[in-house]
Amino acid sequence: MINHELRAIGDACWDRFDFGRDWNHHISGSQVIPINDRLAYIASRGVVGNVTLVRTDDGLVVIDCGSRNTAKNIHRAIRAWSDQPIHTVIYTHGHLDHAFGTPLFDQEAEAAGLPKPEVIGQANIERRFRRYRASAGWNANINGRQFKVAGFTWPDEYRYPDTFYEEEMTLEKGGRRLELYHGMGETDDHTWTWIAEDKTVVTGDFVIWAAPNAGNPQKVQRFARPWAEALRAMAAKKPEVLVPGHGPAVFGAERVATLLDDTATFLETIHDQTLEAMNEGLKLADIVDKVTLPEGLLEKPYLQPTYDDPEFLVRNVWRLYGGWYDGNPAHLKPAHPQALGTAIAAIAGGADGLAEAASQWLEKGDLRLAGHLSEFAVQAEPDHKEAHRVRARVNQARAKAETSLMAKGIFSDAANVSLRELGDDGEGGYPGSRVGIG
Repeated sequence: MINHELRAIGDACWDRFDFGRDWNHHISGSQVIPINDRLAYIASRGVVGNVTLVRTDDGLVVIDCGSRNTAKNIHRAIRAWSDQPIHTVIYTHGHLDHAFGTPLFDQEAEAAGLPKPEVIGQANIERRFRRYRASAGWNANINGRQFKVAGFTWPDEYRYPDTFYEEEMTLEKGGRRLELYHGMGETDDHTWTWIAEDKTVVTGDFVIWAAPNAGNPQKVQRFARPWAEALRAMAAKKPEVLVPGHGPAVFGAERVATLLDDTATFLETIHDQTLEAMNEGLKLADIVDKVTLPEGLLEKPYLQPTYDDPEFLVRNVWRLYGGWYDGNPAHLKPAHPQALGTAIAAIAGGADGLAEAASQWLEKGDLRLAGHLSEFAVQAEPDHKEAHRVRARVNQARAKAETSLMAKGIFSDAANVSLRELGDDGEGGYPGSRVGIG
């Protein structure tokens, strides 16, 4: 359960990082990676977030607790490192892969006749859990599509924090001091923790060893500029160790400072260029084409667009400041897609003509145009076999061409819908997800 070799493997990721090959491949179940004799973190195979363990004279402080599916493995890993009771759990945020393993800790305490751990979280977690209850079906559908999990079920039980804080909180436990700070980024309920004695920052999903997840097209609003501000605040502490929400910890003040600066620059660049273009009166489509990142930034091992896509971040900044209207008046009160497809098919010579045109653009390599035309063909004639055949080919090609899991998931799902119309179970899959439910 305790794996000292993983620290060296994590260090090597600084120069070349592949989540499956360079990190996940070496993890079996959930494994403890020591930082020092009083601090460690647990990395788990798959999509679950890291868990950080802090020894105190009164017991353990645990930052995050994994998912329902990994709770047992994480608990076993904790007990391989320490037999101290768990007296405090801090949620970095309320996502399924970070805040849903606590019931097992509660059960252990009850069986030993001890008080349940005190759970601490930022105040917006309560609102998140209420939203999760109200939109359980929607969340099941979009996460099943995003992570290609058939029959994905959304939990209906939530372990709420016992103590909520708003912006800052200092936790004094067993001779240890932890400083908790609220930040907005992937979520509005995020906590990052500073452990001054160990010069360690525990970031949660502010750092995930991928381009920041600030643009997810199927999820609620994300916050690029406040995310960058949180990273700058972490950097001001001058940490020497950084424990991320996913992936290996980063050791060394210079590396930590570089990662925090690069990630903040990534977010600031997209946010500021998008807002500047909005102030100039540009339409969303033009802004998406206009925004550029500093050369080489996306090639950094910890900023590759393998989960989210910079284009999606631009759209989320637009949504924050400008709502959903994209500047195209035809999109303000659009025709139903089926009516639009029928009208365009009438011009193009029916679904056959649209499917043929889509195939031609696919051969030319213009996947965006091919995507529009194949979608029009299926909307015009939903039972048209050739239209579905072309739509499946187009969306399979689109999934293959993308780097981000989010785009791969949506395009693969579209391909599989058409394949099922053709009597095929679907071959529009994509590699397993790299980071958690976010």
